[in-house]
Amino acid sequence: MAEAALRLMRLLDRPEAAPLLHTPLVRNLHYWLLAGRHGATIRRLGWPGSHIHRVGRAVAVLRREFAQPLPVEHLAALADMSPSSFHKNFRRVTSLWPLQFQKQLRLIEARRLMTGEGLSASNAAFRVGYESVSQFSREYRRLFGRPPATDRAQSRAAVAS
Repeated sequence: MAEAALRLMRLLDRPEAAPLLHTPLVRNLHYWLLAGRHGATIRRLGWPGSHIHRVGRAVAVLRREFAQPLPVEHLAALADMSPSSFHKNFRRVTSLWPLQFQKQLRLIEARRLMTGEGLSASNAAFRVGYESVSQFSREYRRLFGRPPATDRAQSRAAVAS
């Protein structure tokens, strides 16, 4: 799985290869996701009417609009659940609370912007919806184990080698 994801990420450095290699690499990644330990859960995302499918609708909105404030009540309504039921089912499906999930999406996107597009930590923080660079740096360090600037430099060096 990690190798498939790494090959896909390496396309960032070779944009001329992306049109030819992107689709098979994504298909490879899908295979490993579905064949992995969470494959059954991922497959259940497509079952209409299931809790997983309904939480999946909210996840899709979170993925698309992660930089915007999204009240849990709005996400619960999208999943056709009460807020308390939504929280319980969201955590069961993703192992995170909705706001934790959104925070991770923001931090992962910020990391991609810094390493892939060369944005500074403060620019990436604001682009993904943070209002405070210091809060962003604290949360980034908590998730990735090092400050944004250090991580950016080390990640770019690793990709270059």
